[in-house]
Amino acid sequence: MSLQPIDMAIVAGYVLLTIGLGFWVAKLSSGSLQSYFLAGNKLPWWVLGLSNASGMFDVAGTMWMVGLLVVYGLKSVFIPWLWPVFNQIFLMAFLAVWLRRSGKLTGAEWISFRFGEDTGARASHLINVVFALITVVGMLAFGFLGIGKLAAEFIPYKFSADAMINDKIYGLIVVALTTVYSVKGGMYSVVMTEILQFFIKLVVCIAIACIAISLVTPEMIRAVVPPTWHNILFGAHLNLDWAGVARTAAPDQKVVADTAIAVIHREGYSAFGTFFALMVFQGVFKAMSGPAPNYDMQRLLSAKSPVEAAKISGFVNVVLLFPRYLMIAGMAVLALCFIGPRWTEMQAAAVASGQAFAGDIDSILPWVIRNYMPAGLMGLALAGMLSAFMATYSASLNAAPAYVVNDIYRKYIRPDASEKSLVHISYATSLTFAVLGAFIGWQLKSIDQVVGWITTGLYGGYTVANVIKWYWWRLNGTGYAASMALGVAAAVFMALPKEISGMVIDPLHAFPWLFLACAAVAVLGSCLTRPADMVVLKEFYRKTRPWGLWGPVLTALRADDPDAQPNRDFARDMFNSIIGVIWQTAITASAIFLIIREMDKFWLTFGLVALCSVVMKFTWWDRLRNEPV
Repeated sequence: MSLQPIDMAIVAGYVLLTIGLGFWVAKLSSGSLQSYFLAGNKLPWWVLGLSNASGMFDVAGTMWMVGLLVVYGLKSVFIPWLWPVFNQIFLMAFLAVWLRRSGKLTGAEWISFRFGEDTGARASHLINVVFALITVVGMLAFGFLGIGKLAAEFIPYKFSADAMINDKIYGLIVVALTTVYSVKGGMYSVVMTEILQFFIKLVVCIAIACIAISLVTPEMIRAVVPPTWHNILFGAHLNLDWAGVARTAAPDQKVVADTAIAVIHREGYSAFGTFFALMVFQGVFKAMSGPAPNYDMQRLLSAKSPVEAAKISGFVNVVLLFPRYLMIAGMAVLALCFIGPRWTEMQAAAVASGQAFAGDIDSILPWVIRNYMPAGLMGLALAGMLSAFMATYSASLNAAPAYVVNDIYRKYIRPDASEKSLVHISYATSLTFAVLGAFIGWQLKSIDQVVGWITTGLYGGYTVANVIKWYWWRLNGTGYAASMALGVAAAVFMALPKEISGMVIDPLHAFPWLFLACAAVAVLGSCLTRPADMVVLKEFYRKTRPWGLWGPVLTALRADDPDAQPNRDFARDMFNSIIGVIWQTAITASAIFLIIREMDKFWLTFGLVALCSVVMKFTWWDRLRNEPV
């Protein structure tokens, strides 16, 4: 179905409303950096939680997860642990409170709070800025690729016979529109437009879920997937017999099965037990390192208080996961039951052009919108997907100038610059990064290519030093900087094409070795140089009060404050983290079970969500504190 006038009017109206709202609230952000980057720490936690959930509801990631569910079934709920998606649970349980107690503006400024201002500390500050900016560029390129694919599917005008060129040009157009309001309005603009976008996406999620339930029966799904597709449990191997489906399926559905086999082979998840173990190993350490210096960290630093920062991370899970997976599951089952002819066309086109068809799972989402959304609802669905991109893109774009202006320009170049001039420089910085993100995105070919590098390459290099910084007092700026530098360099090397690097490295399998190397460098770098200034360490420990190996600092602090106590909440924080991961996974699975009408499993997972919520009310919510005991 092509776009009707009402669909185009809805999309155009949404774009104008978003840009207008962004400019209307821009005056709130123009006074100072605190207002521009953190909205003056005046926004309530539920507003920031909605905003953060909207920012995480990205179109490229949604495309990726729809494809995962089609191919891997219920086991796909674990694959986003690559990010890891459960980092929001660790933030909720304890890390968001620790982070917000600093009162800092950016993640890099927080590094100075932890290590001080000696030579090693300044090196750690700079490497954190470099990492943050690389992350921003990666996320901007990630979003650019996804929205271009979506827009090119629906806009009839084509700039080129090459479909990929059309994707990129439409990506540029949408990026330009999003940049306009993001740059002007800062955090206020980003948050307010993200809340509008969230409710649009919520309507779209419910609509797609209703369409899927009305058109697809459980019997139809069972007829086109392997028997174990519905099973969330797994063993050493994936054991999804798509080959059996391919042997018995109708010709159109055989294409779907063959593509699923190709995707599993390409991504290397067949030995699912090994993959899961590696994923959990690196995921737990990533989660314990705290938020990466991106829009997620900016939301937490924007909170009114440490307790509200923790509530933001908890609220994200409630408002994001269930509706998003209603949409993901709805699109997946529609694709499984009806996408055969479309994939047959794609295979024929690939063969005609001399290419080996390996399954473009990124195309499933736009295909469902095009074929199953009636006039009016299609426009709303497109507005929802456009809002998903805009929310993630604008949030990432807002993070970039915070590091360039606050952590480089004001810290090292012009400490006496006026607040107004700093805000103007922030505008220019955002524009520069928008151009850079688009340039990198233009070079990329698939969403999975970006996901793999960001989740396991880039964040893998970030993890070690940022875990140790919370839990071991002796890590100093030199050890941190050396470990981060090694990790970032390794991540950049893994991103290089084979023609340049001479090899292809799987970031997930490389993570344990990278972890050990970065840990060794962090420990050696710290032990071979002087500790951080004890005055700095005492202030950090007094305000943050993490658990871990902080004995010498606590002893020094007690010389000033004899009543100072260590953090004795390790067991409770770990218990809440484990319960939280179960709670989060049950929320995700319950949405899928509802769409595929596995009602016994739906009520089981829904009951598990309720039980975990009651437990966490007493072990987490009631125990939150702004200040250390």
